[in-house]
Amino acid sequence: MSLGNLLSAEQIIPEMTATERWPAIVELIDLLVRLSKIKPDDRDSVLASLKQREETMSTGIGFGIAIPHCSSDRIDDVVAAFGRSTAGIEFDALDNAPVKFVVLFIVPKNQFQTHLRTLASIAKFLNDRGTREKLAGAKSTEEILSIFRESPPK
Repeated sequence: MSLGNLLSAEQIIPEMTATERWPAIVELIDLLVRLSKIKPDDRDSVLASLKQREETMSTGIGFGIAIPHCSSDRIDDVVAAFGRSTAGIEFDALDNAPVKFVVLFIVPKNQFQTHLRTLASIAKFLNDRGTREKLAGAKSTEEILSIFRESPPK
């Protein structure tokens, strides 16, 4: 499942306000709640699942990328949000570098294969330096979205 399929322009924050890992995750979750992708009553449960996953190991995978993710019995379809930070977010990433791109996604519980395929697709897409450079230079949410939609899956 590609980001182009998972995201709308409304699900993109072109300049995040958060400067640290947990506030960045909350910022993206609150966006999904405002967009009714996550029910307000389910917000804390989803955040708890994400926090549990982050405490296992940071989802800051290096190259300025973080992919916080979890599975939840509170959603029926995969939901995602994307945030960009030109200043960088302290994410306790594997390479200790600040994170510029945060892709958060939640998969319905018991959809293990979907979870793995989505994670692999996002990681492979953002692993491309040219893609990261295009995202860094994008001037609008629409331009960011078009990068996700135009880039063919590798």
